[in-house]
Amino acid sequence: MAVFANFWRLIVGKPLDPLDPRTRHAIAVTPLLAWVGLGADGLSSSCYGPEEAFLALGQHTSLALFLALATAATVFIIALGYNQVIQLFPTGGGGYRVATALLGPHPGLVSGAALLVDYVLTVATSLASGVDAFFSLLPVSAQAFKLATELILIVLMTGLNFRGMRESIMVLLPIFLGFVVLHLGLIVYGIAVHGDHLAAVVPGAISEARGMSHAVGPLVVLALLMRAFSLGGGTYTGLEAVSNNVNMLAEPRVPNGRTTMFYMSTSLAFTAGGIILLYMLWHAQAVEGQTLNAVVFGSVIDHLGLGSAFARHALLAAVLAFEAGLLLVGAQTGFLDGPAVLSNMASDSWVPRHFRDLSARLVRQNGIVVMGLASLAMLIWTHGDVSILVVLYSINVFLTFSLSLLGLCIYWWGHRHEGENWLTHFALSALGLSVTSTVLVITLIEKFTAGGWLTVLVTGAVVALCFAIKRHYSETRALIAKEDALFTGAPPEVSEAAAALKPDPSLPTAILLVGKHRGASMHALLWVNRLFPDHFRNVIFLAVGEVDAQSYEGAEHLEQLRKTISAALEYYVAQCRRHGMAAEYRIAFGTDPVEEFVQLTGTAMEEFPNSVCFASKLIFKRVNILTRWLHNHTPLEIQTRLHQHGKQMVLLPMNVG
Repeated sequence: MAVFANFWRLIVGKPLDPLDPRTRHAIAVTPLLAWVGLGADGLSSSCYGPEEAFLALGQHTSLALFLALATAATVFIIALGYNQVIQLFPTGGGGYRVATALLGPHPGLVSGAALLVDYVLTVATSLASGVDAFFSLLPVSAQAFKLATELILIVLMTGLNFRGMRESIMVLLPIFLGFVVLHLGLIVYGIAVHGDHLAAVVPGAISEARGMSHAVGPLVVLALLMRAFSLGGGTYTGLEAVSNNVNMLAEPRVPNGRTTMFYMSTSLAFTAGGIILLYMLWHAQAVEGQTLNAVVFGSVIDHLGLGSAFARHALLAAVLAFEAGLLLVGAQTGFLDGPAVLSNMASDSWVPRHFRDLSARLVRQNGIVVMGLASLAMLIWTHGDVSILVVLYSINVFLTFSLSLLGLCIYWWGHRHEGENWLTHFALSALGLSVTSTVLVITLIEKFTAGGWLTVLVTGAVVALCFAIKRHYSETRALIAKEDALFTGAPPEVSEAAAALKPDPSLPTAILLVGKHRGASMHALLWVNRLFPDHFRNVIFLAVGEVDAQSYEGAEHLEQLRKTISAALEYYVAQCRRHGMAAEYRIAFGTDPVEEFVQLTGTAMEEFPNSVCFASKLIFKRVNILTRWLHNHTPLEIQTRLHQHGKQMVLLPMNVG
């Protein structure tokens, strides 16, 4: 065990102190780093989104000008909408929080489920696309190793994310910057070379549109453009990432979030729109075995006049390698955003509360594991086929966009009497909603029989499972609330003599491990007195404030956690002193309740050698997979750890129905 612990420490790094103010500063990321970690998914979509849109135009390539302008404009429209999300929800949560707060819990659940499915597919699709690009540079015989390579990469990225967001981004930074620099240079050069033709581009596009309108009708032209536009919808994926992770940004969060969104939207609009223009200006044609990006960048590189064929091939290989690398970096968004959505949904009891847990490195480790395992399963099931994964991926992202923008429309309309700028915000949200909902409908119709039905089915299954989890938590909470209601109010008044009682280490002592529910804790205290009447003269209450994702959102949350636990402990101590028993309490804070409880208990038992440890454990009449999965087994784990060290601990059952 010690060898494994040392090996794990080597992989993930040293633990971080969640209570040290410097820790938050150390793990927070600047807008530039956030652009890398959160913007790679969107920017990497320029490797396949523009191609799908351009090819859908068929022979009418002059219309690509309208497509490029619409693509760039849509990026900024969606980004402006999510800037409002950042402002209204500065603690993060993105589409899930927006839909929940502005539309209600059920639309919020649909948005959250869609996001979870999408982030799993983000990891799977990005890795599969990246590996495809890498293997296109290798002999055909190497294709047999693609799936194994994808699975190994998922395992490595899962381990990398255990170290923390900043560390994982720093590793991937060179790939991201290499992609940006190379593509910026080639796009600018490729457009500049055709500078003398740019003046004719607009008249040519207008003439093409008019000619088609006279021949087949304006509705057919509009339908062609909308179909091409919707098929390129993958270009806009990842724009919601910043709003999901505002709480990870350095202070001030909202301005930094907007700055990050500006970096993301500008780079994506320029890259995607610029690539579509290159396709049109360089008359790119599909070539078997090559992406359209490879074709057009190959033409641009040939025009550079580098001299030797080797230099040209080497530069093209570098471009494609950085595209493949960025697709791998894009998978990082799934590992960052997926656990964040799970954590927010866990706060509302839609998914198990374990997803709010933080590791010693202050990352949502359970969510990272789920993203990794689910992506592994998806790749194995689809055999890493990108064409299948893209179809599965193409629907839910616009569902969450539409729900978020609908929520913003309702919000600004409801606040129309409270500010002068409401109309501008409402108009931007309504424009974004019209665009995203149109793309959603077209994509759903276009892709439904090609595999889109499976996305709907999987998302529906996630929603149904969340309803079952929520129902169980609600029923359990109602049962425990009845017990808690018996012990509400302020601590009972105690005489000065009773308050002066101090525990005597030589006397029998009951050490009680208590949690956040007063009913369960008082239940344990009463059972101790019933089972051992007049035996224990001292009672030591031990409590651990678990620093999870919710409580670590800010210093005020940690302080509120401290106050809540202290108030409960003072209540228990007063109850004991009122009945003539000496009592004290001790508190610890950390990300691992079991470890903290074991340390507290060990210290208390050394101080009070004639002691027995007690804790309450919930007992369900109907035990099934759901009850075992949804409730932690902290008391059992602590009991096992203490027994291994020769210390006594008694679990007191509490029936909850």
